[in-house]
Amino acid sequence: MKRKRSCFRRVRRLHAEARRYVIVIFLATLLTISILPPSFAFRTAENSAQELLQQGRNLYEAEQFERASLAFEQALINFKAQGDKLRQAMTLSNLCLTYQQLGKWTKASQAITESLNLLQTGENSQTQILAQALDIQGRLQLAQGKAESAFNTWQQAATIYAKIGDRTGSIRSQINAAQALQSLGNYRKAQKTLTEINQTLQNQPDSTLKATGLRSLGNVLRVVGDLEQSRKILQQSLEVTTRMQLQSPQAISETWLSLGNTATAQQDIPAAINYYKQAASSTSPTKRIQADLNQLRLLLDDNQLNAAQALVTKIQAQIPNLPASRKAVYARINFAQSLMKLKTGQEVKEIAQLLATAVQQARDLQDQRSIAYALGNLAALYEQTQQFDNAQELTQQALAISQAINVPDITYRWQWQLGRLLKAKGDIQGAIAAYTESVKILQSLRNDLVAINPEVQFSFRDEVEPIYRQLVNLLLRSPGDSQPSQDNLVQARTLIESLQLAELDNFFRVACLEGRPIQIDAVIDRQDPTAAVIYPIILDDKLEVILKLPQQPLRHYKTNIAASEVEKILEQLRQQLIKPYTLQETQALSRQIYNWLLQPAEEYLAKSQIKTLVFVLDGSLRNIPMAALYDGQKYLIEKYAIALTPGLQLLSPKALSQQQIKALTAGITEARQGFSALSNVAQELNQIQSEVPTKVLLNQKFTSQTFQQEINSVPFPVVHLATHGQFSSNADETFILTWDGRINVNQLDTLLRIRESQRPNAIELLVLSACQTAAGDKRAALGLAGIAVRAGARSTLASLWNVDDQSTAELMSQFYRELTSTKLTKAEALRQGQLALLKNPKYQHPLFWAAYVLVGNWL
Repeated sequence: MKRKRSCFRRVRRLHAEARRYVIVIFLATLLTISILPPSFAFRTAENSAQELLQQGRNLYEAEQFERASLAFEQALINFKAQGDKLRQAMTLSNLCLTYQQLGKWTKASQAITESLNLLQTGENSQTQILAQALDIQGRLQLAQGKAESAFNTWQQAATIYAKIGDRTGSIRSQINAAQALQSLGNYRKAQKTLTEINQTLQNQPDSTLKATGLRSLGNVLRVVGDLEQSRKILQQSLEVTTRMQLQSPQAISETWLSLGNTATAQQDIPAAINYYKQAASSTSPTKRIQADLNQLRLLLDDNQLNAAQALVTKIQAQIPNLPASRKAVYARINFAQSLMKLKTGQEVKEIAQLLATAVQQARDLQDQRSIAYALGNLAALYEQTQQFDNAQELTQQALAISQAINVPDITYRWQWQLGRLLKAKGDIQGAIAAYTESVKILQSLRNDLVAINPEVQFSFRDEVEPIYRQLVNLLLRSPGDSQPSQDNLVQARTLIESLQLAELDNFFRVACLEGRPIQIDAVIDRQDPTAAVIYPIILDDKLEVILKLPQQPLRHYKTNIAASEVEKILEQLRQQLIKPYTLQETQALSRQIYNWLLQPAEEYLAKSQIKTLVFVLDGSLRNIPMAALYDGQKYLIEKYAIALTPGLQLLSPKALSQQQIKALTAGITEARQGFSALSNVAQELNQIQSEVPTKVLLNQKFTSQTFQQEINSVPFPVVHLATHGQFSSNADETFILTWDGRINVNQLDTLLRIRESQRPNAIELLVLSACQTAAGDKRAALGLAGIAVRAGARSTLASLWNVDDQSTAELMSQFYRELTSTKLTKAEALRQGQLALLKNPKYQHPLFWAAYVLVGNWL
């Protein structure tokens, strides 16, 4: 199996310490045990080895992992003395699980290896005990970043379970194997496996297996990014448990916790808080506090400070009672992180004590990873209180440990923290070096950061995006009026592109660009020397712009303006653009943005005879059509053809052959699923049909199934969808409407990739003519970039808002006429269509012609 980057496994080890997917608790194979007396002590002379095993299981279930390990170790000695190899193996497997809980990875590896050596011979080679031991080994391998080994181990376990007729074990191993596939980056195969498992579980009668299997499946679906299905499956698990009246508060609370985590990933904060409240009834101290910590984080994010303070008091009473384990270390750290967010100034001493205790517990456990994480967070507290020397010393300690044990998922944090501290102390070059190392690690972690589990505190917006922006800021600093060096400009430009890619990865929760990327420089230098690329990036106190002209070094200019002011003006313009009688106000706001992005470049663009502007837009700028920018006399579209790109091309750009233009068009004219009728769609599709050979799917004929059949039957180079759709910063809320439902961005990807597997020709042009960005979502246009990338089309033409007017039909008709009858690029053909409307007195307001943007290949 092709070797993939190992970083996701490491991220999960940091960000999912409290999570257990379907993991074999080997202890369940042992005999039922009695409750231990409070004054438990080992009495080797009196207790048999079997009793020690029973005591160990009881202690494990009570989360007393240190004491459980002592019981198992003594039981192992006794079984060795008796020559009982089978029970030696069972005890060693239990020890492996316990050592993992304590963060003792070397001991865990030694224990499971010895167990398997005892089991994989003779009569034990195909037993349930061997399969369960393999399950445990797979869990350990995945936790250690060995996803391919974990996959092979779970496959071996599944084979044994199948041979002995153990369906429960077989399903469990398949779910675990799917998680390993996802860690390896094989998302499609993982999704296919999970779909098959779900069908198997749905056909089974209610049982404990079904409830547990569905919960585990829901957890893994969350990790692979299928949030809607994850929530649905978890709800089913809860319903099965309720219908069966299973007396298992622990199982129910674990399902509530899982639902809370999925709702959090969906940004459904009220539902997530409610789920966490339900989960807090758990009998497990670590599950209970995990639910409370997750709820606290959400309350703080939602600015519900009174409710948060009440929950702080509850958590303060629980923390000291946690049994020693890695989970307890991380619970203290997470609590400290939340207290730092409160910023009342009264809890610094308590935070310091929490973190100091976490450091000491990690040292007692000899868990180097936890030591590094705790030290780094203690350093962050010193940074917050501006004790920079102490903060730097602790950060460097944490960094040294994390580098020594090769855990890049936390190393990047401490490199970033070191960069901030060096900047605060005036060492700019040292800060740049540290930031650069942090970004390098992030880029190597690309497949891993997309599946962060929300059980621990992590936010792409807070813990990844700022690193890129802060480093760009450092690189573009220059004294007086001097320009940054070319090296710094090249690195800053690369960072802007990398941030675009990281945002899309985070949007999809998978690494989205899988093809060989083509640098834009190569396109404008070799294929289109009349194109220029503009890279604006919004920083805290300025708007920076980098300009790339063909065969020339990079240029740079900036406007000193607060990011909040930029966002305010962009939002005002966006509101004016969709109002038909606000032309003067729209032009005034558009001119401001023109002055930021283009006025300083006018001379260079004219000298280079530029005809096409390609924008790599940042943040809320994506919600603004660049065509509507105004220089005081003309709109930008009157001077240039315009395109957008995420910075890296997924497919090699090429011009659309006039001979090959053949379109599949689909649309809905009637009101469906709460969406209004689109009365001009029929005219739009008819006019397209008059310009190019077309297959039309209208209303009832436009279902998901018929659409897929047509896509797969004939290699249409152009696909035009005139139907309601929405772009959102949430992948689940980015969709297009069909007669019988919705196709979200991930489903669209699956549908179009089926065509790709059968017909290698890419879709040259995907048109979405009746879509709009989600209301109130400042990053909604990220969904447009997401669809453009996910569809695998060379170019995507889409609307930022829905214009249900005859003007759309006229624009699209002109666009296709230009494509078929001239040798214009797609960007120029769109420009001509927009200019045709602009010249019509009825359609002079940008409302009618500016909504349409071309993403990707402009040739």
